[in-house]
Amino acid sequence: MSSLSIFRTKSVDSLIHESKTRGHQLKAVLGAFDVTMIGIGAIIGAGIFAMVGEAAVGASSGHPAGPALIISFLITAVACGFTALCYAELAAMVPISGSAYTYTYATMGELVAWIIGWDLIIEYAIGNVAVAISWAGYFNDFVKTAFGLDIPIWLRIDYRSFIQKAAANPQLFDLSAVPHVLGVPLIFNLPAVAIVLAITALLVIGIKESSRFNDVMVGLKLVVLAVFICVGFYYFRWENWTPFAPGGWQGIRVGAATVFFAYIGFDAVSTVAEETKDPKRDMPIGIIGSLVICTVVYILVTVALTGMMPFMEMKNKIAEPLIVGLEYNHVSPWLIGLVSLGSVIAHTAVLLVFQMGQPRIFFSMSRDGLLPPYFAKVHPRFRTPHVTTIWTGVVVAVLSAFCNIDEMANLCNIGTLFAFVLVCVGVIILRYKDPGRPRPFTVPGGIVMPLLGIAFCLFLMTGLDKVTWLRFVVWLAAGLGIYFAYGYKRSLLRS
Repeated sequence: MSSLSIFRTKSVDSLIHESKTRGHQLKAVLGAFDVTMIGIGAIIGAGIFAMVGEAAVGASSGHPAGPALIISFLITAVACGFTALCYAELAAMVPISGSAYTYTYATMGELVAWIIGWDLIIEYAIGNVAVAISWAGYFNDFVKTAFGLDIPIWLRIDYRSFIQKAAANPQLFDLSAVPHVLGVPLIFNLPAVAIVLAITALLVIGIKESSRFNDVMVGLKLVVLAVFICVGFYYFRWENWTPFAPGGWQGIRVGAATVFFAYIGFDAVSTVAEETKDPKRDMPIGIIGSLVICTVVYILVTVALTGMMPFMEMKNKIAEPLIVGLEYNHVSPWLIGLVSLGSVIAHTAVLLVFQMGQPRIFFSMSRDGLLPPYFAKVHPRFRTPHVTTIWTGVVVAVLSAFCNIDEMANLCNIGTLFAFVLVCVGVIILRYKDPGRPRPFTVPGGIVMPLLGIAFCLFLMTGLDKVTWLRFVVWLAAGLGIYFAYGYKRSLLRS
Protein backbone atom coordinates (compact mmCIF):
# COMPACT_ATOMS: atom_id res chain seq x y z
CA MET A 1 0.00 0.00 0.00
CA SER A 2 1.42 3.34 -1.01
CA SER A 3 1.34 5.80 1.86
CA LEU A 4 1.04 8.62 -0.64
CA SER A 5 -1.94 7.13 -2.50
CA ILE A 6 -4.21 7.44 0.53
CA PHE A 7 -3.47 11.18 0.65
CA ARG A 8 -4.25 11.89 -3.00
CA THR A 9 -6.60 14.84 -3.38
CA LYS A 10 -9.32 15.65 -5.87
CA SER A 11 -9.16 18.99 -7.60
CA VAL A 12 -12.08 21.37 -7.11
CA ASP A 13 -12.78 21.19 -10.86
CA SER A 14 -12.91 17.40 -10.69
CA LEU A 15 -15.33 17.43 -7.75
CA ILE A 16 -17.71 19.81 -9.50
CA HIS A 17 -17.50 17.92 -12.81
CA GLU A 18 -18.20 14.53 -11.19
CA SER A 19 -21.24 15.87 -9.33
CA LYS A 20 -22.78 16.80 -12.68
CA THR A 21 -21.79 13.81 -14.80
CA ARG A 22 -21.97 10.66 -12.67
CA GLY A 23 -25.68 10.17 -13.19
CA HIS A 24 -26.76 10.65 -9.56
CA GLN A 25 -27.85 14.28 -9.47
CA LEU A 26 -29.92 16.10 -6.87
CA LYS A 27 -32.56 18.71 -7.66
CA ALA A 28 -31.48 22.39 -7.25
CA VAL A 29 -34.56 24.20 -5.88
CA LEU A 30 -33.44 26.17 -2.79
CA GLY A 31 -32.87 29.93 -2.53
CA ALA A 32 -31.08 32.17 0.01
CA PHE A 33 -34.15 32.43 2.27
CA ASP A 34 -34.62 28.64 2.28
CA VAL A 35 -30.96 28.09 3.10
CA THR A 36 -31.01 30.60 5.98
CA MET A 37 -34.15 29.02 7.41
CA ILE A 38 -32.52 25.59 7.18
CA GLY A 39 -29.62 26.98 9.21
CA ILE A 40 -31.90 28.45 11.88
CA GLY A 41 -33.94 25.25 11.86
CA ALA A 42 -30.81 23.21 12.55
CA ILE A 43 -29.31 25.49 15.20
CA ILE A 44 -32.20 26.43 17.51
CA GLY A 45 -33.34 23.23 19.15
CA ALA A 46 -32.21 20.89 21.90
CA GLY A 47 -29.23 23.09 22.76
CA ILE A 48 -31.16 26.11 24.02
CA PHE A 49 -34.17 24.14 25.27
CA ALA A 50 -32.18 21.47 27.12
CA MET A 51 -28.38 21.86 27.36
CA VAL A 52 -28.53 25.39 28.83
CA GLY A 53 -29.64 23.88 32.15
CA GLU A 54 -26.76 21.40 32.19
CA ALA A 55 -24.25 24.18 31.49
CA ALA A 56 -25.67 26.65 34.05
CA VAL A 57 -25.78 24.12 36.89
CA GLY A 58 -22.68 22.13 35.87
CA ALA A 59 -24.44 18.90 36.79
CA SER A 60 -21.93 16.49 35.25
CA SER A 61 -18.79 18.64 35.42
CA GLY A 62 -19.15 20.14 38.89
CA HIS A 63 -18.29 23.57 37.44
CA PRO A 64 -21.47 25.69 37.19
CA ALA A 65 -21.44 28.61 34.77
CA GLY A 66 -24.45 30.28 36.41
CA PRO A 67 -25.51 33.61 34.87
CA ALA A 68 -22.01 33.84 33.34
CA LEU A 69 -23.36 31.34 30.82
CA ILE A 70 -23.96 34.48 28.74
CA ILE A 71 -20.16 34.75 28.39
CA SER A 72 -19.98 31.04 27.52
CA PHE A 73 -22.44 31.60 24.69
CA LEU A 74 -20.40 34.57 23.41
CA ILE A 75 -17.16 32.53 23.44
CA THR A 76 -18.80 29.69 21.54
CA ALA A 77 -20.39 32.13 19.09
CA VAL A 78 -16.98 33.63 18.33
CA ALA A 79 -15.47 30.17 17.78
CA CYS A 80 -18.35 29.21 15.50
CA GLY A 81 -18.14 32.57 13.74
CA PHE A 82 -14.57 31.97 12.59
CA THR A 83 -15.54 28.49 11.42
CA ALA A 84 -18.71 29.73 9.72
CA LEU A 85 -16.66 32.12 7.60
CA CYS A 86 -14.45 29.20 6.52
CA TYR A 87 -17.50 27.07 5.68
CA ALA A 88 -18.94 29.97 3.66
CA GLU A 89 -15.76 30.31 1.58
CA LEU A 90 -15.54 26.58 0.82
CA ALA A 91 -19.28 26.07 0.25
CA ALA A 92 -19.40 28.92 -2.29
CA MET A 93 -16.28 27.65 -4.05
CA VAL A 94 -17.14 23.90 -3.90
CA PRO A 95 -20.96 23.65 -4.08
CA ILE A 96 -21.11 19.87 -3.48
CA SER A 97 -23.39 18.04 -1.04
CA GLY A 98 -20.64 16.39 1.03
CA SER A 99 -19.88 19.36 3.34
CA ALA A 100 -16.60 19.02 5.28
CA TYR A 101 -16.00 15.59 3.73
CA THR A 102 -15.83 17.08 0.23
CA TYR A 103 -13.72 20.06 1.29
CA THR A 104 -11.22 17.78 3.00
CA TYR A 105 -11.00 15.54 -0.10
CA ALA A 106 -9.94 18.60 -2.08
CA THR A 107 -7.34 19.76 0.45
CA MET A 108 -5.93 16.93 2.59
CA GLY A 109 -6.64 13.80 0.60
CA GLU A 110 -8.72 10.66 0.65
CA LEU A 111 -7.78 9.21 4.05
CA VAL A 112 -8.46 12.45 5.92
CA ALA A 113 -11.68 12.89 3.89
CA TRP A 114 -12.82 9.44 5.00
CA ILE A 115 -11.98 10.26 8.61
CA ILE A 116 -14.02 13.46 8.51
CA GLY A 117 -16.89 11.74 6.69
CA TRP A 118 -16.94 9.06 9.36
CA ASP A 119 -16.61 11.73 12.05
CA LEU A 120 -19.62 13.66 10.69
CA ILE A 121 -21.80 10.65 11.52
CA ILE A 122 -21.25 11.71 15.13
CA GLU A 123 -22.54 15.22 14.44
CA TYR A 124 -25.57 14.42 12.34
CA ALA A 125 -26.73 10.91 13.21
CA ILE A 126 -25.54 10.71 16.83
CA GLY A 127 -26.51 14.35 17.37
CA ASN A 128 -29.98 13.56 16.13
CA VAL A 129 -30.27 10.78 18.70
CA ALA A 130 -29.78 13.40 21.44
CA VAL A 131 -32.31 15.72 19.79
CA ALA A 132 -34.90 12.95 19.43
CA ILE A 133 -34.55 12.01 23.11
CA SER A 134 -34.97 15.64 24.17
CA TRP A 135 -37.95 15.99 21.78
CA ALA A 136 -39.69 13.11 23.51
CA GLY A 137 -39.43 14.80 26.92
CA TYR A 138 -40.88 18.09 25.72
CA PHE A 139 -43.57 16.29 23.71
CA ASN A 140 -44.75 14.53 26.86
CA ASP A 141 -44.82 17.87 28.73
CA PHE A 142 -46.90 19.38 25.94
CA VAL A 143 -49.54 16.61 25.74
CA LYS A 144 -49.68 16.52 29.53
CA THR A 145 -50.27 20.27 29.82
CA ALA A 146 -52.57 20.63 26.82
CA PHE A 147 -54.57 17.40 26.97
CA GLY A 148 -53.97 15.93 30.42
CA LEU A 149 -52.23 12.88 28.91
CA ASP A 150 -49.11 11.37 30.43
CA ILE A 151 -47.17 8.84 28.37
CA PRO A 152 -46.10 5.92 30.60
CA ILE A 153 -42.55 6.41 31.81
CA TRP A 154 -41.44 3.05 30.37
CA LEU A 155 -42.44 4.27 26.89
CA ARG A 156 -40.39 7.50 27.00
CA ILE A 157 -37.10 6.55 28.66
CA ASP A 158 -34.14 4.28 27.98
CA TYR A 159 -33.63 1.09 30.00
CA ARG A 160 -30.44 2.21 31.74
CA SER A 161 -31.97 5.49 32.93
CA PHE A 162 -35.06 3.61 34.14
CA ILE A 163 -32.92 1.25 36.24
CA GLN A 164 -30.95 4.16 37.72
CA LYS A 165 -34.14 5.97 38.65
CA ALA A 166 -35.65 2.76 40.03
CA ALA A 167 -32.71 2.40 42.41
CA ALA A 168 -33.39 5.88 43.78
CA ASN A 169 -37.19 5.68 43.73
CA PRO A 170 -38.45 2.06 43.52
CA GLN A 171 -42.08 3.06 44.17
CA LEU A 172 -42.28 5.35 41.15
CA PHE A 173 -40.08 3.25 38.87
CA ASP A 174 -41.25 -0.31 39.51
CA LEU A 175 -39.66 -2.73 37.03
CA SER A 176 -42.16 -5.49 37.86
CA ALA A 177 -45.05 -3.24 36.75
CA VAL A 178 -43.55 -2.77 33.28
CA PRO A 179 -44.96 -5.04 30.51
CA HIS A 180 -42.59 -7.85 29.52
CA VAL A 181 -42.18 -9.68 26.21
CA LEU A 182 -40.53 -13.11 26.50
CA GLY A 183 -39.17 -12.04 29.87
CA VAL A 184 -37.65 -8.81 28.55
CA PRO A 185 -39.04 -5.54 30.02
CA LEU A 186 -40.63 -3.32 27.35
CA ILE A 187 -38.71 -0.12 28.11
CA PHE A 188 -37.87 2.18 25.21
CA ASN A 189 -38.44 5.74 23.98
CA LEU A 190 -41.48 5.38 21.71
CA PRO A 191 -42.06 9.11 20.94
CA ALA A 192 -38.41 9.51 19.88
CA VAL A 193 -38.70 6.56 17.50
CA ALA A 194 -41.99 7.82 16.06
CA ILE A 195 -40.76 11.34 15.26
CA VAL A 196 -37.54 10.08 13.62
CA LEU A 197 -39.47 7.73 11.34
CA ALA A 198 -41.99 10.47 10.42
CA ILE A 199 -39.19 12.92 9.53
CA THR A 200 -37.46 10.23 7.47
CA ALA A 201 -40.61 9.68 5.41
CA LEU A 202 -40.93 13.43 4.73
CA LEU A 203 -37.30 13.69 3.60
CA VAL A 204 -37.72 10.83 1.15
CA ILE A 205 -40.65 12.66 -0.48
CA GLY A 206 -38.62 15.77 -1.39
CA ILE A 207 -36.19 18.52 -0.41
CA LYS A 208 -38.54 21.36 -1.37
CA GLU A 209 -41.41 19.93 0.67
CA SER A 210 -39.05 19.43 3.59
CA SER A 211 -37.77 22.99 3.26
CA ARG A 212 -41.29 24.48 3.27
CA PHE A 213 -42.17 22.44 6.37
CA ASN A 214 -38.97 23.72 8.01
CA ASP A 215 -39.84 27.36 7.18
CA VAL A 216 -43.13 27.08 9.05
CA MET A 217 -41.53 25.44 12.10
CA VAL A 218 -38.73 28.02 12.27
CA GLY A 219 -41.25 30.89 12.22
CA LEU A 220 -43.27 29.30 15.02
CA LYS A 221 -40.34 28.56 17.31
CA LEU A 222 -38.97 32.11 16.94
CA VAL A 223 -42.35 33.46 18.02
CA VAL A 224 -42.41 31.14 21.06
CA LEU A 225 -38.89 32.13 22.11
CA ALA A 226 -39.81 35.80 21.73
CA VAL A 227 -42.73 35.23 24.13
CA PHE A 228 -40.42 33.50 26.62
CA ILE A 229 -37.89 36.35 26.43
CA CYS A 230 -40.61 38.92 27.14
CA VAL A 231 -41.89 36.90 30.13
CA GLY A 232 -38.34 36.41 31.43
CA PHE A 233 -37.57 40.12 31.23
CA TYR A 234 -40.83 40.87 33.09
CA TYR A 235 -39.78 38.63 36.01
CA PHE A 236 -36.09 39.61 35.85
CA ARG A 237 -34.45 40.20 39.26
CA TRP A 238 -30.87 41.45 39.57
CA GLU A 239 -30.34 39.43 42.78
CA ASN A 240 -30.60 36.25 40.67
CA TRP A 241 -27.31 37.26 39.06
CA THR A 242 -25.45 37.00 42.38
CA PRO A 243 -23.02 35.30 42.20
CA PHE A 244 -22.61 35.98 38.49
CA ALA A 245 -19.87 33.39 37.86
CA PRO A 246 -20.13 30.76 40.64
CA GLY A 247 -17.74 28.38 38.89
CA GLY A 248 -15.22 31.04 37.94
CA TRP A 249 -13.36 30.84 34.64
CA GLN A 250 -13.47 27.03 34.69
CA GLY A 251 -17.26 27.12 34.88
CA ILE A 252 -17.42 29.53 31.93
CA ARG A 253 -15.00 27.37 29.89
CA VAL A 254 -16.82 24.11 30.58
CA GLY A 255 -20.11 25.91 29.96
CA ALA A 256 -18.86 27.07 26.56
CA ALA A 257 -17.93 23.48 25.61
CA THR A 258 -21.33 22.23 26.78
CA VAL A 259 -23.49 24.82 25.01
CA PHE A 260 -21.53 24.26 21.82
CA PHE A 261 -24.26 21.68 21.17
CA ALA A 262 -26.64 24.63 20.84
CA TYR A 263 -24.65 25.98 17.87
CA ILE A 264 -24.30 22.75 15.94
CA GLY A 265 -26.25 23.02 12.73
CA PHE A 266 -25.04 26.04 10.77
CA ASP A 267 -22.64 23.74 8.94
CA ALA A 268 -25.59 21.55 7.93
CA VAL A 269 -26.40 24.31 5.44
CA SER A 270 -23.37 23.24 3.41
CA THR A 271 -24.81 19.75 2.88
CA VAL A 272 -27.57 21.18 0.63
CA ALA A 273 -25.16 23.21 -1.55
CA GLU A 274 -25.82 20.90 -4.51
CA GLU A 275 -29.57 21.55 -4.18
CA THR A 276 -29.22 25.35 -4.09
CA LYS A 277 -30.01 27.51 -7.14
CA ASP A 278 -27.09 29.94 -6.68
CA PRO A 279 -24.68 28.44 -4.11
CA LYS A 280 -22.02 31.10 -4.69
CA ARG A 281 -24.38 33.71 -3.26
CA ASP A 282 -26.81 31.68 -1.14
CA MET A 283 -24.33 29.56 0.84
CA PRO A 284 -22.51 32.48 2.57
CA ILE A 285 -25.84 34.20 3.28
CA GLY A 286 -27.36 31.06 4.77
CA ILE A 287 -24.37 30.01 6.88
CA ILE A 288 -23.41 33.40 8.33
CA GLY A 289 -26.95 34.81 8.52
CA SER A 290 -28.37 31.87 10.46
CA LEU A 291 -25.47 31.92 12.94
CA VAL A 292 -25.85 35.66 13.66
CA ILE A 293 -29.63 35.44 14.15
CA CYS A 294 -29.34 32.43 16.47
CA THR A 295 -26.58 34.01 18.57
CA VAL A 296 -28.76 37.05 19.31
CA VAL A 297 -31.69 34.79 20.23
CA TYR A 298 -29.52 32.61 22.49
CA ILE A 299 -28.10 35.51 24.47
CA LEU A 300 -31.55 37.05 25.00
CA VAL A 301 -32.98 33.69 26.16
CA THR A 302 -30.04 33.16 28.56
CA VAL A 303 -30.39 36.65 30.03
CA ALA A 304 -34.12 36.09 30.54
CA LEU A 305 -33.72 32.59 32.03
CA THR A 306 -30.92 33.35 34.51
CA GLY A 307 -32.59 36.61 35.54
CA MET A 308 -36.03 35.16 36.26
CA MET A 309 -34.85 32.62 38.89
CA PRO A 310 -31.76 31.45 40.85
CA PHE A 311 -29.84 29.26 38.42
CA MET A 312 -29.60 26.28 40.83
CA GLU A 313 -33.40 25.90 40.62
CA MET A 314 -32.79 24.25 37.24
CA LYS A 315 -31.11 21.32 38.96
CA ASN A 316 -34.42 19.61 39.74
CA LYS A 317 -35.48 19.46 36.08
CA ILE A 318 -32.25 19.98 34.21
CA ALA A 319 -33.45 18.76 30.80
CA GLU A 320 -36.24 21.37 30.60
CA PRO A 321 -34.82 24.63 32.06
CA LEU A 322 -37.20 27.01 30.26
CA ILE A 323 -40.18 25.18 31.77
CA VAL A 324 -38.54 25.42 35.22
CA GLY A 325 -38.16 29.18 34.81
CA LEU A 326 -41.85 29.60 34.03
CA GLU A 327 -42.97 27.24 36.83
CA TYR A 328 -40.75 29.06 39.35
CA ASN A 329 -42.59 32.30 38.63
CA HIS A 330 -46.02 30.60 38.65
CA VAL A 331 -47.00 31.82 35.21
CA SER A 332 -50.22 30.74 33.55
CA PRO A 333 -50.30 27.05 32.50
CA TRP A 334 -51.07 28.05 28.91
CA LEU A 335 -47.68 29.81 28.73
CA ILE A 336 -45.93 26.65 29.91
CA GLY A 337 -47.86 24.70 27.31
CA LEU A 338 -46.87 27.22 24.64
CA VAL A 339 -43.15 26.92 25.45
CA SER A 340 -43.43 23.12 25.50
CA LEU A 341 -45.06 23.29 22.06
CA GLY A 342 -42.33 25.66 20.87
CA SER A 343 -39.68 23.22 22.02
CA VAL A 344 -41.41 20.33 20.24
CA ILE A 345 -41.47 22.43 17.05
CA ALA A 346 -37.83 23.50 17.49
CA HIS A 347 -36.64 19.95 18.04
CA THR A 348 -38.62 18.77 15.02
CA ALA A 349 -36.89 21.34 12.81
CA VAL A 350 -33.45 20.23 14.05
CA LEU A 351 -34.32 16.59 13.44
CA LEU A 352 -35.41 17.48 9.92
CA VAL A 353 -32.21 19.33 8.99
CA PHE A 354 -29.81 16.85 10.59
CA GLN A 355 -31.63 13.93 8.95
CA MET A 356 -31.29 15.93 5.73
CA GLY A 357 -27.52 16.36 6.16
CA GLN A 358 -26.30 12.88 7.07
CA PRO A 359 -27.68 11.01 4.01
CA ARG A 360 -26.09 13.56 1.67
CA ILE A 361 -22.67 12.93 3.18
CA PHE A 362 -23.11 9.16 2.72
CA PHE A 363 -24.33 9.94 -0.81
CA SER A 364 -21.11 11.82 -1.62
CA MET A 365 -18.90 9.14 -0.07
CA SER A 366 -20.65 6.46 -2.10
CA ARG A 367 -20.32 8.49 -5.28
CA ASP A 368 -16.54 8.50 -4.64
CA GLY A 369 -16.45 4.72 -4.18
CA LEU A 370 -15.68 4.82 -0.44
CA LEU A 371 -19.09 3.30 0.34
CA PRO A 372 -21.06 0.77 -1.75
CA PRO A 373 -22.84 2.18 -4.88
CA TYR A 374 -26.13 1.23 -3.27
CA PHE A 375 -25.86 4.33 -1.05
CA ALA A 376 -25.62 6.69 -4.05
CA LYS A 377 -29.05 5.79 -5.41
CA VAL A 378 -31.46 8.65 -6.08
CA HIS A 379 -35.22 8.15 -6.05
CA PRO A 380 -36.47 8.24 -9.67
CA ARG A 381 -39.49 10.38 -8.81
CA PHE A 382 -38.52 12.48 -5.79
CA ARG A 383 -34.83 12.99 -6.76
CA THR A 384 -33.70 12.49 -3.16
CA PRO A 385 -31.01 10.13 -1.80
CA HIS A 386 -33.72 7.84 -0.46
CA VAL A 387 -31.56 4.82 0.39
CA THR A 388 -29.21 6.70 2.72
CA THR A 389 -32.14 8.71 4.11
CA ILE A 390 -34.02 5.55 5.10
CA TRP A 391 -30.98 3.81 6.59
CA THR A 392 -30.04 6.92 8.59
CA GLY A 393 -33.60 7.13 9.92
CA VAL A 394 -33.64 3.50 10.98
CA VAL A 395 -30.29 3.71 12.82
CA VAL A 396 -31.18 6.99 14.58
CA ALA A 397 -34.59 5.59 15.58
CA VAL A 398 -33.07 2.45 17.12
CA LEU A 399 -30.40 4.38 19.06
CA SER A 400 -32.88 6.99 20.30
CA ALA A 401 -35.03 4.19 21.68
CA PHE A 402 -32.33 2.89 24.02
CA CYS A 403 -29.73 5.66 24.68
CA ASN A 404 -29.65 8.71 26.98
CA ILE A 405 -29.06 12.34 26.01
CA ASP A 406 -25.87 13.18 27.97
CA GLU A 407 -23.67 10.56 26.28
CA MET A 408 -24.96 11.49 22.83
CA ALA A 409 -24.57 15.28 23.26
CA ASN A 410 -20.93 15.20 24.41
CA LEU A 411 -19.90 12.77 21.67
CA CYS A 412 -21.65 15.00 19.14
CA ASN A 413 -19.74 18.05 20.42
CA ILE A 414 -16.28 16.55 20.05
CA GLY A 415 -17.04 15.11 16.62
CA THR A 416 -18.28 18.45 15.33
CA LEU A 417 -15.38 20.44 16.77
CA PHE A 418 -12.95 18.07 15.08
CA ALA A 419 -14.74 18.63 11.76
CA PHE A 420 -14.61 22.39 12.28
CA VAL A 421 -10.83 22.28 12.84
CA LEU A 422 -10.29 20.42 9.56
CA VAL A 423 -12.50 22.86 7.62
CA CYS A 424 -10.43 25.79 8.90
CA VAL A 425 -7.24 23.93 7.95
CA GLY A 426 -8.75 23.27 4.51
CA VAL A 427 -9.22 26.98 3.83
CA ILE A 428 -5.55 27.65 4.63
CA ILE A 429 -4.34 24.80 2.39
CA LEU A 430 -6.45 25.88 -0.58
CA ARG A 431 -5.22 29.46 -0.21
CA TYR A 432 -1.67 28.23 -0.88
CA LYS A 433 -2.48 25.34 -3.18
CA ASP A 434 -4.92 27.09 -5.49
CA PRO A 435 -4.55 30.85 -4.88
CA GLY A 436 -5.82 31.87 -8.32
CA ARG A 437 -9.18 30.09 -8.08
CA PRO A 438 -12.19 32.47 -8.04
CA ARG A 439 -13.64 32.77 -4.56
CA PRO A 440 -17.23 34.14 -4.58
CA PHE A 441 -16.81 34.67 -0.82
CA THR A 442 -13.46 35.10 0.94
CA VAL A 443 -12.76 34.92 4.66
CA PRO A 444 -11.36 38.37 5.58
CA GLY A 445 -7.97 38.81 7.22
CA GLY A 446 -5.97 36.27 5.23
CA ILE A 447 -5.25 33.11 7.25
CA VAL A 448 -5.73 34.86 10.60
CA MET A 449 -9.45 34.00 10.85
CA PRO A 450 -8.98 30.28 10.02
CA LEU A 451 -6.13 30.07 12.56
CA LEU A 452 -8.35 31.68 15.21
CA GLY A 453 -11.10 29.21 14.31
CA ILE A 454 -8.69 26.31 14.87
CA ALA A 455 -7.51 27.76 18.19
CA PHE A 456 -11.01 28.38 19.56
CA CYS A 457 -12.26 24.92 18.55
CA LEU A 458 -9.28 23.20 20.17
CA PHE A 459 -9.90 25.30 23.28
CA LEU A 460 -13.51 24.09 23.45
CA MET A 461 -12.41 20.48 22.92
CA THR A 462 -10.24 20.67 26.04
CA GLY A 463 -13.39 21.36 28.06
CA LEU A 464 -14.80 17.89 27.30
CA ASP A 465 -14.30 14.94 29.66
CA LYS A 466 -11.88 12.02 29.21
CA VAL A 467 -14.64 9.48 28.61
CA THR A 468 -15.88 11.50 25.64
CA TRP A 469 -12.34 11.64 24.24
CA LEU A 470 -11.96 7.87 24.65
CA ARG A 471 -15.23 7.18 22.85
CA PHE A 472 -14.17 9.52 20.06
CA VAL A 473 -10.83 7.74 19.56
CA VAL A 474 -12.54 4.32 19.51
CA TRP A 475 -15.06 5.62 16.95
CA LEU A 476 -12.31 6.92 14.63
CA ALA A 477 -10.37 3.65 14.97
CA ALA A 478 -13.47 1.70 13.90
CA GLY A 479 -13.86 4.04 10.92
CA LEU A 480 -10.27 3.46 9.81
CA GLY A 481 -10.86 -0.27 9.94
CA ILE A 482 -13.82 0.06 7.57
CA TYR A 483 -11.85 2.31 5.21
CA PHE A 484 -8.95 -0.11 4.79
CA ALA A 485 -11.32 -3.09 4.52
CA TYR A 486 -13.53 -1.50 1.83
CA GLY A 487 -12.96 2.10 0.78
CA TYR A 488 -9.22 1.82 0.10
CA LYS A 489 -9.75 -0.98 -2.42
CA ARG A 490 -12.74 0.53 -4.19
CA SER A 491 -11.92 4.25 -4.27
CA LEU A 492 -12.75 5.64 -7.72
CA LEU A 493 -9.98 8.21 -7.42
CA ARG A 494 -7.29 5.60 -6.77
CA SER A 495 -8.61 3.15 -9.37
